[in-house]
Amino acid sequence: MSPGRGRTAVVVCCAALAAVIAARAGTVRADMQLEELPRTMVGSEPVIQAVPAPSGSPVAVITDGQMPPPVGYPAGGIAMAEAIAYDAPWSWQILPVGLIWHSYLAGVKEPRMGSVFNYQPGLGWVWDATAGGRVGLLRYGTPNGFRPEGWQLDLEGAAFPQLLMQQNWDMHSTDFRVGVPLTYGIGPVQFKFEVYHLSSHLGDEFMLSHPTVQRINYSRNALVFGTSYYATDNIRLYGEVGWAFYADGGSEPWELQFGAEYSPIYAPSFRGSPFAAINGHLRQEVAFGGALTVQVGWQWLNGGTGTRVRAGFQYLNGKNEQYQFFNQYVQQFGFGIWYDY
Repeated sequence: MSPGRGRTAVVVCCAALAAVIAARAGTVRADMQLEELPRTMVGSEPVIQAVPAPSGSPVAVITDGQMPPPVGYPAGGIAMAEAIAYDAPWSWQILPVGLIWHSYLAGVKEPRMGSVFNYQPGLGWVWDATAGGRVGLLRYGTPNGFRPEGWQLDLEGAAFPQLLMQQNWDMHSTDFRVGVPLTYGIGPVQFKFEVYHLSSHLGDEFMLSHPTVQRINYSRNALVFGTSYYATDNIRLYGEVGWAFYADGGSEPWELQFGAEYSPIYAPSFRGSPFAAINGHLRQEVAFGGALTVQVGWQWLNGGTGTRVRAGFQYLNGKNEQYQFFNQYVQQFGFGIWYDY
């Protein structure tokens, strides 16, 4: 990333993210942490009791899947993410519901299902797709599906193909990633330790039409340690460091990733809510330069599992995240649809 463009992009993107957060932050009761308690009956209607933790405020009673709207939200029809069971007993669960650690919203090399249609000067329109997912295998922790606590072993993997829409839809390149994360969450803090493999492959069609382009054997097996923190119910901060014990094709050992996300857990049911996310990815092989990615748009959250569908705009500035071309500077902007685990 060129220094001038990089600084301008960072300032503009941070200002946009701060504006969205500030516009919505006043409408959310950030000091409320909910505990899932046994269901009781009020008349003929099942309810979940929820108490502010641990301020000692009066117990609030909410209907199943509903709660009185936070200050500033319209009355009626407020969907609430499942109460966070901070005090629920821990137990062993095979194939648990939900995840302790979620993919970074603006991380372009995260496992999910997604399609982004980008315009990239020099290539024209490209289709950056993601076909993958992240699932829980085993958990010792709370049984809730939304922001559970405890230890969890996951499996994740994805393919990241890029197609050249204005060049006969040729496959430009495809990166593949598979990993096994061990995660731990307690309250608003989560940790991740993961081993992953990533490799990059030049597209056959592109090689046939560009015989002078040389394929590289970009590949890495790496260990990653990451942490994330929910500063409020709706705002997540995160960072991670990765070290490759095997690296080839220009890849070098160290990488850093960090960012912030605004993703409300309160939302009118079918109308959804806005989101904003920013991600930085620095890599040793490009002298600890890298790429800055910003996303803004609208989302629909499943409050039982934390999965969500998003649609919005993406901007990327910096070194190419298609690793066959890792040392090339690119600037992209486009529209995407994502399904996040």
